[in-house]
Amino acid sequence: MLGVSKSGYYDWLKRPKSKQKERKEQWTQQIRNEYLKSRKIYGSPKITQELRKQGIHVSQKTVARIMSEEGLRPITVRKFKATTNSNHPYNVYDNLLKQNFQATAPNEVWMADITYIPTMKAGCI
Repeated sequence: MLGVSKSGYYDWLKRPKSKQKERKEQWTQQIRNEYLKSRKIYGSPKITQELRKQGIHVSQKTVARIMSEEGLRPITVRKFKATTNSNHPYNVYDNLLKQNFQATAPNEVWMADITYIPTMKAGCI
């Protein structure tokens, strides 16, 4: 049906692994080790660097392909960025609503979102 004889199939099963396949399996294990050692943070560029430090010469493209085949995706770590400068000399007003936004009459509660207003960065004039 597939154009392969039974004897050819069984001969293929008994065939030893090629050097290329053995090398790829070895690289896969080493890539997985470096990935886990980095707490799943490193992508293919940094893993390639780490492997080269160990004397393993493999291209970044090969590392990226193996990582993709193995489902090894780096976790993106974002740096903390403060959005509010709480250290200022201006008045800080009490939260009178305390998250209760229900009004019993018109003009009793006013709310606004001013996050879209651009401001100068500290130290810039």
